[in-house]
Amino acid sequence: MNPLAARLAHLTRRQFFKTSGIAGGSIALASLLGEAARASVPKSGAVHPALPGFPHFAPRAKRLIYLHMNGAPSQLDMWDYKPKLQAEFDKDLPDSIRKGQRITTMTSGQARLPVAPSLFEFKQHGKCGTWASELLPWTSKLVDDLAVIRTVHTEAINHDPACTFVMTGSEVPGKASLGSWISYGLGSENNDLPAFVVLTPVWSSGAAAQALFTRMWSSGFLPTTHAGVALRAKGDPVLFVKNPPGVDRSARRDMLDSLGELNQLNYARFADPETQTRIAQYEMAFRMQMSVPDLVDVSKESKATLDLYGPEVTTPGTFAHSCLLARRLSERNVRVVQLLHRGWDQHANLPKDIRAQCHDTDQACFGLLTDLKARGLLDDTLVVWGGEFGRTVYSQGKLTQDNYGRDHHPRCFTMWMAGGGVKGGMVYGETDDYSYNIVENPVHVNELNATILHCLGINHEKFTFKFQGNPPPAPTRSPHGSGRHRPAARDR
Repeated sequence: MNPLAARLAHLTRRQFFKTSGIAGGSIALASLLGEAARASVPKSGAVHPALPGFPHFAPRAKRLIYLHMNGAPSQLDMWDYKPKLQAEFDKDLPDSIRKGQRITTMTSGQARLPVAPSLFEFKQHGKCGTWASELLPWTSKLVDDLAVIRTVHTEAINHDPACTFVMTGSEVPGKASLGSWISYGLGSENNDLPAFVVLTPVWSSGAAAQALFTRMWSSGFLPTTHAGVALRAKGDPVLFVKNPPGVDRSARRDMLDSLGELNQLNYARFADPETQTRIAQYEMAFRMQMSVPDLVDVSKESKATLDLYGPEVTTPGTFAHSCLLARRLSERNVRVVQLLHRGWDQHANLPKDIRAQCHDTDQACFGLLTDLKARGLLDDTLVVWGGEFGRTVYSQGKLTQDNYGRDHHPRCFTMWMAGGGVKGGMVYGETDDYSYNIVENPVHVNELNATILHCLGINHEKFTFKFQGNPPPAPTRSPHGSGRHRPAARDR
Protein backbone atom coordinates (compact mmCIF):
# COMPACT_ATOMS: atom_id res chain seq x y z
CA MET A 1 0.00 0.00 0.00
CA ASN A 2 1.16 3.53 -0.68
CA PRO A 3 2.73 4.82 2.60
CA LEU A 4 1.03 8.21 2.32
CA ALA A 5 -2.35 6.61 1.68
CA ALA A 6 -1.81 4.26 4.62
CA ARG A 7 -1.05 7.16 6.91
CA LEU A 8 -4.11 9.15 5.77
CA ALA A 9 -6.30 6.08 6.19
CA HIS A 10 -5.34 5.85 9.86
CA LEU A 11 -5.78 9.55 10.67
CA THR A 12 -8.52 10.25 13.18
CA ARG A 13 -10.79 13.26 12.77
CA ARG A 14 -9.06 14.95 15.72
CA GLN A 15 -5.59 14.33 14.22
CA PHE A 16 -6.67 15.66 10.83
CA PHE A 17 -7.89 19.01 12.15
CA LYS A 18 -4.94 19.28 14.56
CA THR A 19 -2.35 18.89 11.78
CA SER A 20 -4.11 20.66 8.94
CA GLY A 21 -4.21 23.89 10.91
CA ILE A 22 -0.42 24.17 10.87
CA ALA A 23 0.15 22.64 7.44
CA GLY A 24 0.19 26.02 5.73
CA GLY A 25 2.83 27.29 8.12
CA SER A 26 4.94 24.16 7.62
CA ILE A 27 4.79 24.51 3.86
CA ALA A 28 5.79 28.17 4.09
CA LEU A 29 8.67 27.33 6.42
CA ALA A 30 9.85 24.55 4.12
CA SER A 31 9.74 26.96 1.19
CA LEU A 32 11.90 29.47 3.05
CA LEU A 33 14.34 26.73 4.08
CA GLY A 34 14.43 25.51 0.49
CA GLU A 35 15.46 28.96 -0.70
CA ALA A 36 18.24 29.00 1.87
CA ALA A 37 19.40 25.57 0.74
CA ARG A 38 19.43 26.58 -2.91
CA ALA A 39 21.44 29.66 -2.06
CA SER A 40 23.69 27.28 -0.13
CA VAL A 41 26.19 30.05 0.59
CA PRO A 42 25.98 32.28 3.68
CA LYS A 43 27.03 35.91 3.74
CA SER A 44 30.62 34.86 4.32
CA GLY A 45 30.60 33.27 0.87
CA ALA A 46 31.53 29.82 2.22
CA VAL A 47 29.47 26.66 1.84
CA HIS A 48 30.99 25.38 5.09
CA PRO A 49 31.93 28.45 7.14
CA ALA A 50 33.97 28.29 10.33
CA LEU A 51 32.19 28.11 13.66
CA PRO A 52 31.56 31.50 15.29
CA GLY A 53 34.69 32.59 17.13
CA PHE A 54 37.01 30.26 15.18
CA PRO A 55 39.93 30.31 14.99
CA HIS A 56 40.45 31.20 18.65
CA PHE A 57 43.63 33.15 17.86
CA ALA A 58 45.70 34.06 14.81
CA PRO A 59 46.78 30.77 13.19
CA ARG A 60 50.20 30.06 11.74
CA ALA A 61 48.72 27.34 9.49
CA LYS A 62 45.55 27.44 7.42
CA ARG A 63 45.55 23.83 6.32
CA LEU A 64 46.97 20.41 7.23
CA ILE A 65 48.59 17.63 5.20
CA TYR A 66 48.93 14.48 7.31
CA LEU A 67 51.22 11.74 5.93
CA HIS A 68 50.38 8.58 7.88
CA MET A 69 52.73 5.61 7.44
CA ASN A 70 50.29 2.84 8.36
CA GLY A 71 51.94 -0.13 10.06
CA ALA A 72 54.57 1.84 12.01
CA PRO A 73 57.94 2.80 10.47
CA SER A 74 61.04 1.87 12.45
CA GLN A 75 62.45 4.93 14.21
CA LEU A 76 65.69 2.99 14.80
CA ASP A 77 66.33 2.61 11.08
CA MET A 78 65.29 6.09 9.98
CA TRP A 79 65.58 8.89 12.54
CA ASP A 80 66.66 7.77 16.03
CA TYR A 81 70.40 7.17 15.68
CA LYS A 82 71.85 4.83 18.33
CA PRO A 83 75.56 4.24 17.56
CA LYS A 84 76.24 2.36 20.82
CA LEU A 85 73.99 -0.49 19.69
CA GLN A 86 76.62 -1.83 17.30
CA ALA A 87 78.48 -3.24 20.30
CA GLU A 88 75.25 -4.85 21.58
CA PHE A 89 74.52 -6.97 18.50
CA ASP A 90 72.71 -10.22 19.44
CA LYS A 91 72.95 -9.55 23.16
CA ASP A 92 69.82 -9.88 25.23
CA LEU A 93 67.86 -6.71 25.89
CA PRO A 94 68.77 -5.77 29.49
CA ASP A 95 66.04 -6.13 32.11
CA SER A 96 67.00 -2.65 33.31
CA ILE A 97 65.80 -1.31 29.94
CA ARG A 98 62.69 -3.41 29.48
CA LYS A 99 61.62 -2.93 33.11
CA GLY A 100 59.04 -5.69 32.82
CA GLN A 101 56.96 -3.62 30.42
CA ARG A 102 54.27 -5.16 28.29
CA ILE A 103 55.26 -6.64 24.92
CA THR A 104 53.06 -8.26 22.28
CA THR A 105 52.21 -11.96 22.13
CA MET A 106 54.17 -12.13 18.88
CA THR A 107 57.47 -11.92 20.77
CA SER A 108 56.53 -12.65 24.39
CA GLY A 109 57.03 -16.36 23.68
CA GLN A 110 60.54 -15.96 22.29
CA ALA A 111 63.33 -17.52 24.34
CA ARG A 112 65.42 -14.38 23.82
CA LEU A 113 65.01 -10.73 22.87
CA PRO A 114 68.27 -10.16 20.93
CA VAL A 115 69.31 -6.58 20.21
CA ALA A 116 69.33 -5.74 16.49
CA PRO A 117 71.29 -2.58 15.62
CA SER A 118 70.25 -0.83 12.43
CA LEU A 119 71.97 -2.00 9.25
CA PHE A 120 71.74 1.47 7.77
CA GLU A 121 74.34 4.21 7.90
CA PHE A 122 73.42 7.49 9.60
CA LYS A 123 74.81 10.94 8.84
CA GLN A 124 74.18 14.45 10.05
CA HIS A 125 72.48 16.79 7.61
CA GLY A 126 71.71 20.47 7.18
CA LYS A 127 72.90 23.39 9.23
CA CYS A 128 71.12 21.90 12.23
CA GLY A 129 73.04 18.60 12.04
CA THR A 130 69.99 16.35 12.40
CA TRP A 131 70.83 12.65 12.09
CA ALA A 132 69.04 10.68 9.35
CA SER A 133 69.71 7.30 7.79
CA GLU A 134 70.71 6.43 4.25
CA LEU A 135 67.10 5.37 3.66
CA LEU A 136 66.19 9.07 3.43
CA PRO A 137 68.56 10.69 0.91
CA TRP A 138 65.87 13.14 -0.22
CA THR A 139 64.04 14.04 2.99
CA SER A 140 67.37 14.51 4.77
CA LYS A 141 68.07 17.47 2.47
CA LEU A 142 65.23 19.33 4.16
CA VAL A 143 66.02 18.74 7.83
CA ASP A 144 66.44 22.48 8.38
CA ASP A 145 62.71 22.76 7.69
CA LEU A 146 61.73 19.84 9.94
CA ALA A 147 60.95 19.51 13.62
CA VAL A 148 61.84 15.86 14.32
CA ILE A 149 60.02 14.60 17.42
CA ARG A 150 61.71 11.45 18.77
CA THR A 151 59.57 10.93 21.85
CA VAL A 152 55.99 10.43 20.68
CA HIS A 153 54.29 7.68 22.70
CA THR A 154 50.94 5.93 23.00
CA GLU A 155 49.15 3.35 25.13
CA ALA A 156 48.01 1.21 22.18
CA ILE A 157 50.19 -1.76 21.23
CA ASN A 158 48.22 -3.22 18.30
CA HIS A 159 47.57 -1.57 14.94
CA ASP A 160 43.83 -1.02 14.80
CA PRO A 161 43.43 0.60 18.23
CA ALA A 162 46.71 2.49 17.76
CA CYS A 163 45.64 3.96 14.40
CA THR A 164 42.24 4.81 15.86
CA PHE A 165 44.02 6.45 18.80
CA VAL A 166 46.40 8.60 16.77
CA MET A 167 43.59 9.77 14.46
CA THR A 168 40.78 10.24 16.99
CA GLY A 169 42.44 10.51 20.41
CA SER A 170 40.75 7.33 21.62
CA GLU A 171 41.28 3.60 21.15
CA VAL A 172 37.50 3.15 21.26
CA PRO A 173 35.89 3.41 17.79
CA GLY A 174 33.16 5.94 17.22
CA LYS A 175 34.98 9.18 17.98
CA ALA A 176 35.53 11.92 15.42
CA SER A 177 38.83 11.99 13.53
CA LEU A 178 41.25 14.90 13.72
CA GLY A 179 40.47 15.94 10.14
CA SER A 180 36.74 15.98 10.90
CA TRP A 181 37.29 18.14 13.97
CA ILE A 182 39.27 20.63 11.90
CA SER A 183 36.64 20.64 9.15
CA TYR A 184 33.90 21.19 11.75
CA GLY A 185 35.71 24.02 13.53
CA LEU A 186 37.39 25.88 10.68
CA GLY A 187 35.12 25.03 7.78
CA SER A 188 36.33 25.32 4.21
CA GLU A 189 37.46 28.09 1.90
CA ASN A 190 36.69 26.00 -1.20
CA ASN A 191 33.04 25.60 -2.17
CA ASP A 192 33.70 22.98 -4.84
CA LEU A 193 35.78 20.40 -2.97
CA PRO A 194 35.32 18.72 0.43
CA ALA A 195 37.03 20.31 3.42
CA PHE A 196 38.64 16.94 4.28
CA VAL A 197 40.08 14.69 1.55
CA VAL A 198 41.70 11.26 2.05
CA LEU A 199 44.15 9.51 -0.29
CA THR A 200 45.17 5.86 0.07
CA PRO A 201 48.14 5.19 -2.25
CA VAL A 202 49.55 1.75 -3.07
CA TRP A 203 52.81 0.44 -1.58
CA SER A 204 55.79 -1.48 -2.98
CA SER A 205 57.26 -3.61 -0.21
CA GLY A 206 55.20 -6.70 -1.00
CA ALA A 207 54.63 -7.15 2.72
CA ALA A 208 51.14 -7.76 4.04
CA ALA A 209 49.47 -4.51 5.07
CA GLN A 210 47.06 -3.66 7.83
CA ALA A 211 43.52 -2.83 6.81
CA LEU A 212 42.48 0.80 6.61
CA PHE A 213 39.23 1.43 8.46
CA THR A 214 37.03 4.39 7.62
CA ARG A 215 37.00 5.31 11.31
CA MET A 216 40.41 6.91 10.66
CA TRP A 217 38.65 9.65 8.71
CA SER A 218 35.15 9.30 10.15
CA SER A 219 33.21 12.22 11.61
CA GLY A 220 32.00 10.08 14.53
CA PHE A 221 29.41 12.05 16.48
CA LEU A 222 29.99 15.21 14.40
CA PRO A 223 27.71 15.87 11.41
CA THR A 224 28.68 13.45 8.64
CA THR A 225 29.31 16.32 6.21
CA HIS A 226 32.66 16.64 8.03
CA ALA A 227 33.77 13.06 7.33
CA GLY A 228 36.76 12.65 5.05
CA VAL A 229 36.02 12.01 1.38
CA ALA A 230 38.31 9.25 0.09
CA LEU A 231 39.49 9.65 -3.49
CA ARG A 232 40.16 6.28 -5.10
CA ALA A 233 43.67 5.42 -6.25
CA LYS A 234 42.51 3.88 -9.54
CA GLY A 235 39.61 4.46 -11.90
CA ASP A 236 37.14 7.25 -11.16
CA PRO A 237 38.41 9.17 -8.12
CA VAL A 238 34.84 9.30 -6.76
CA LEU A 239 32.34 6.58 -7.61
CA PHE A 240 28.97 7.60 -9.08
CA VAL A 241 29.83 11.30 -9.18
CA LYS A 242 29.42 11.33 -12.97
CA ASN A 243 26.01 11.69 -14.56
CA PRO A 244 24.60 8.46 -15.98
CA PRO A 245 24.11 8.20 -19.76
CA GLY A 246 21.31 10.43 -21.00
CA VAL A 247 21.39 12.78 -18.01
CA ASP A 248 23.02 16.17 -18.61
CA ARG A 249 24.15 18.70 -16.02
CA SER A 250 21.01 20.86 -16.21
CA ALA A 251 18.80 17.81 -15.66
CA ARG A 252 20.93 16.82 -12.64
CA ARG A 253 20.58 20.38 -11.31
CA ASP A 254 16.78 20.26 -11.63
CA MET A 255 16.69 16.85 -9.94
CA LEU A 256 18.81 18.04 -7.01
CA ASP A 257 16.67 21.15 -6.56
CA SER A 258 13.50 19.05 -6.42
CA LEU A 259 15.14 16.53 -4.11
CA GLY A 260 16.33 19.38 -1.90
CA GLU A 261 12.79 20.70 -1.56
CA LEU A 262 11.52 17.26 -0.54
CA ASN A 263 14.35 16.89 1.97
CA GLN A 264 13.55 20.33 3.41
CA LEU A 265 9.94 19.24 3.92
CA ASN A 266 11.29 16.17 5.71
CA TYR A 267 13.57 18.36 7.84
CA ALA A 268 10.70 20.72 8.73
CA ARG A 269 8.73 17.73 9.97
CA PHE A 270 11.39 15.74 11.85
CA ALA A 271 14.21 18.29 12.44
CA ASP A 272 16.83 15.60 11.86
CA PRO A 273 20.14 17.45 11.26
CA GLU A 274 21.37 14.57 9.08
CA THR A 275 18.76 15.63 6.54
CA GLN A 276 20.63 18.89 6.11
CA THR A 277 23.86 16.92 5.83
CA ARG A 278 22.36 14.86 3.01
CA ILE A 279 21.36 18.02 1.16
CA ALA A 280 24.89 19.40 1.55
CA GLN A 281 26.46 16.15 0.34
CA TYR A 282 24.29 16.03 -2.77
CA GLU A 283 25.27 19.62 -3.51
CA MET A 284 28.96 18.90 -2.98
CA ALA A 285 28.78 15.87 -5.28
CA PHE A 286 27.30 18.10 -7.98
CA ARG A 287 30.10 20.63 -7.58
CA MET A 288 32.74 17.87 -7.59
CA GLN A 289 31.60 16.82 -11.06
CA MET A 290 33.45 19.89 -12.31
CA SER A 291 36.22 20.30 -9.71
CA VAL A 292 37.55 16.73 -9.41
CA PRO A 293 38.47 16.19 -13.10
CA ASP A 294 40.45 19.43 -13.02
CA LEU A 295 42.08 18.42 -9.72
CA VAL A 296 43.40 15.06 -10.95
CA ASP A 297 44.56 16.34 -14.35
CA VAL A 298 48.30 16.83 -13.77
CA SER A 299 49.14 17.16 -17.47
CA LYS A 300 49.67 20.91 -17.15
CA GLU A 301 52.28 20.56 -14.40
CA SER A 302 55.76 21.55 -15.56
CA LYS A 303 58.46 18.94 -16.02
CA ALA A 304 60.51 20.64 -13.31
CA THR A 305 57.63 20.22 -10.86
CA LEU A 306 57.02 16.58 -11.79
CA ASP A 307 60.72 15.81 -11.42
CA LEU A 308 60.63 16.96 -7.81
CA TYR A 309 58.33 14.08 -6.87
CA GLY A 310 60.16 11.32 -8.73
CA PRO A 311 59.48 9.05 -11.71
CA GLU A 312 56.20 7.60 -10.35
CA VAL A 313 54.46 10.95 -10.01
CA THR A 314 52.35 10.54 -13.16
CA THR A 315 51.15 7.05 -12.17
CA PRO A 316 47.77 7.39 -10.39
CA GLY A 317 47.65 5.64 -7.06
CA THR A 318 51.33 5.94 -6.20
CA PHE A 319 52.49 7.84 -3.14
CA ALA A 320 54.26 10.36 -5.37
CA HIS A 321 51.10 11.03 -7.37
CA SER A 322 49.14 11.38 -4.12
CA CYS A 323 51.67 13.90 -2.78
CA LEU A 324 51.25 15.97 -5.94
CA LEU A 325 47.47 15.82 -5.49
CA ALA A 326 47.97 16.92 -1.88
CA ARG A 327 49.79 20.02 -3.11
CA ARG A 328 47.06 20.70 -5.67
CA LEU A 329 44.39 20.28 -3.00
CA SER A 330 46.25 22.64 -0.66
CA GLU A 331 46.59 25.11 -3.52
CA ARG A 332 42.80 25.00 -3.76
CA ASN A 333 42.48 25.67 -0.02
CA VAL A 334 41.21 22.24 0.99
CA ARG A 335 41.49 22.33 4.76
CA VAL A 336 42.79 18.80 5.50
CA VAL A 337 44.47 16.25 3.24
CA GLN A 338 45.31 12.87 4.72
CA LEU A 339 47.57 10.33 2.96
CA LEU A 340 47.66 6.79 4.35
CA HIS A 341 50.53 4.68 3.00
CA ARG A 342 50.39 1.01 3.98
CA GLY A 343 53.00 -1.74 4.25
CA TRP A 344 55.17 -0.53 7.17
CA ASP A 345 54.46 -3.50 9.47
CA GLN A 346 57.88 -5.16 9.21
CA HIS A 347 58.00 -8.06 11.69
CA ALA A 348 60.49 -9.84 9.40
CA ASN A 349 62.70 -8.96 6.43
CA LEU A 350 62.80 -5.37 7.61
CA PRO A 351 65.94 -4.27 5.71
CA LYS A 352 64.49 -5.26 2.35
CA ASP A 353 60.93 -4.09 2.96
CA ILE A 354 61.75 -0.74 4.53
CA ARG A 355 63.95 0.11 1.54
CA ALA A 356 60.95 -0.42 -0.72
CA GLN A 357 58.72 1.70 1.49
CA CYS A 358 61.23 4.55 1.57
CA HIS A 359 61.61 4.26 -2.20
CA ASP A 360 57.87 4.96 -2.38
CA THR A 361 57.85 7.89 0.00
CA ASP A 362 61.23 9.60 0.44
CA GLN A 363 61.53 11.64 -2.77
CA ALA A 364 57.78 12.25 -2.82
CA CYS A 365 57.95 13.84 0.65
CA PHE A 366 60.89 15.94 -0.52
CA GLY A 367 58.94 16.97 -3.62
CA LEU A 368 55.86 17.90 -1.61
CA LEU A 369 57.73 20.12 0.85
CA THR A 370 59.91 21.69 -1.84
CA ASP A 371 56.93 22.37 -4.09
CA LEU A 372 54.89 23.89 -1.26
CA LYS A 373 57.84 26.05 -0.27
CA ALA A 374 58.47 27.26 -3.83
CA ARG A 375 54.82 28.33 -4.15
CA GLY A 376 54.75 30.12 -0.79
CA LEU A 377 52.32 27.53 0.59
CA LEU A 378 54.55 25.92 3.22
CA ASP A 379 54.36 28.99 5.46
CA ASP A 380 50.67 28.35 6.11
CA THR A 381 50.44 24.61 5.43
CA LEU A 382 51.30 22.25 8.30
CA VAL A 383 52.75 18.91 7.15
CA VAL A 384 52.89 15.99 9.60
CA TRP A 385 54.63 12.62 9.00
CA GLY A 386 54.49 9.54 11.22
CA GLY A 387 52.93 6.20 12.13
CA GLU A 388 50.83 4.78 14.97
CA PHE A 389 53.75 3.53 17.13
CA GLY A 390 57.39 2.51 16.73
CA ARG A 391 59.40 -0.72 16.44
CA THR A 392 61.40 -2.65 19.02
CA VAL A 393 65.18 -2.62 19.31
CA TYR A 394 65.15 -6.39 19.67
CA SER A 395 64.60 -8.69 16.73
CA GLN A 396 61.41 -10.59 16.18
CA GLY A 397 62.32 -14.04 14.89
CA LYS A 398 65.79 -14.98 13.72
CA LEU A 399 68.52 -12.34 13.86
CA THR A 400 71.39 -12.44 11.36
CA GLN A 401 74.06 -9.99 10.29
CA ASP A 402 71.96 -8.81 7.33
CA ASN A 403 68.35 -9.48 8.34
CA TYR A 404 65.98 -8.92 11.23
CA GLY A 405 62.42 -7.98 12.08
CA ARG A 406 61.00 -5.64 14.69
CA ASP A 407 57.85 -5.91 16.81
CA HIS A 408 55.44 -3.15 17.85
CA HIS A 409 56.79 -0.58 20.30
CA PRO A 410 54.43 2.09 21.69
CA ARG A 411 56.79 3.60 24.29
CA CYS A 412 58.66 5.86 21.86
CA PHE A 413 58.61 6.60 18.15
CA THR A 414 59.54 9.39 15.78
CA MET A 415 57.35 11.80 13.84
CA TRP A 416 58.18 15.04 12.08
CA MET A 417 56.38 18.26 11.37
CA ALA A 418 57.08 21.07 8.92
CA GLY A 419 55.47 24.25 7.71
CA GLY A 420 53.00 26.61 9.38
CA GLY A 421 53.70 27.20 13.05
CA VAL A 422 56.67 24.82 13.27
CA LYS A 423 60.25 25.71 14.16
CA GLY A 424 62.43 23.86 11.65
CA GLY A 425 65.93 22.51 12.13
CA MET A 426 65.30 21.02 15.54
CA VAL A 427 65.06 17.66 17.29
CA TYR A 428 62.66 17.45 20.21
CA GLY A 429 63.02 14.82 22.93
CA GLU A 430 65.55 12.11 23.67
CA THR A 431 65.28 8.34 24.10
CA ASP A 432 67.68 5.98 25.86
CA ASP A 433 70.56 4.18 24.12
CA TYR A 434 68.17 1.43 22.99
CA SER A 435 65.38 3.72 21.70
CA TYR A 436 63.19 1.89 24.19
CA ASN A 437 62.29 4.47 26.85
CA ILE A 438 61.97 8.25 26.82
CA VAL A 439 64.49 10.13 28.92
CA GLU A 440 63.59 13.73 28.00
CA ASN A 441 60.48 15.59 26.79
CA PRO A 442 57.82 12.92 26.19
CA VAL A 443 55.04 13.79 23.73
CA HIS A 444 51.79 11.86 23.98
CA VAL A 445 49.80 11.43 20.75
CA ASN A 446 47.04 13.57 22.27
CA GLU A 447 49.55 16.32 22.95
CA LEU A 448 50.71 16.09 19.35
CA ASN A 449 47.12 16.56 18.19
CA ALA A 450 46.80 19.53 20.53
CA THR A 451 49.88 21.04 18.89
CA ILE A 452 48.39 20.53 15.43
CA LEU A 453 45.23 22.33 16.50
CA HIS A 454 47.32 25.09 18.09
CA CYS A 455 49.13 25.71 14.81
CA LEU A 456 45.70 26.06 13.18
CA GLY A 457 44.62 28.65 15.73
CA ILE A 458 42.46 26.34 17.86
CA ASN A 459 42.56 26.06 21.64
CA HIS A 460 41.72 22.38 22.11
CA GLU A 461 40.41 22.98 25.63
CA LYS A 462 37.68 25.22 24.19
CA PHE A 463 36.77 22.84 21.38
CA THR A 464 33.87 20.54 22.28
CA PHE A 465 30.70 19.23 20.70
CA LYS A 466 27.62 18.44 22.77
CA PHE A 467 26.38 14.96 21.94
CA GLN A 468 23.57 13.04 23.69
CA GLY A 469 23.64 15.57 26.51
CA ASN A 470 27.41 15.37 27.03
CA PRO A 471 30.22 17.52 25.60
CA PRO A 472 32.85 15.05 24.34
CA PRO A 473 36.33 16.50 23.93
CA ALA A 474 38.33 17.03 20.78
CA PRO A 475 40.99 14.33 20.18
CA THR A 476 43.63 15.95 22.38
CA ARG A 477 42.83 15.15 26.00
CA SER A 478 45.35 13.67 28.38
CA PRO A 479 44.73 9.92 28.74
CA HIS A 480 44.48 10.47 32.50
CA GLY A 481 42.14 13.41 32.26
CA SER A 482 44.63 15.76 33.86
CA GLY A 483 44.19 18.39 31.14
CA ARG A 484 47.92 18.97 30.78
CA HIS A 485 49.07 19.59 27.23
CA ARG A 486 52.49 20.62 26.06
CA PRO A 487 52.93 21.89 22.50
CA ALA A 488 55.74 19.83 21.05
CA ALA A 489 57.14 21.70 18.08
CA ARG A 490 55.83 25.20 17.59
CA ASP A 491 57.90 28.38 17.60
CA ARG A 492 58.79 29.62 21.04
